[in-house]
Amino acid sequence: MPDAPVFKSAELIRLLERHGFTQIDQTGSHVKMRNGDNITVVVPMHKGRDIGRGLTTAILRQAGIAL
Repeated sequence: MPDAPVFKSAELIRLLERHGFTQIDQTGSHVKMRNGDNITVVVPMHKGRDIGRGLTTAILRQAGIAL
């Protein structure tokens, strides 16, 4: 996978929702999302901070999404 773009938390959550994920829980600043195949990913939501390339790549890989 080439270098992933830098996302804001809300942008990454919208991308996951477009791929069939729904929010199932939020504990503090971490949102748990799950899809129909029972794949669960956790997205950090830290105000004013972007999600780094490495973490974005890991989340997308866990979700089975290729950019």
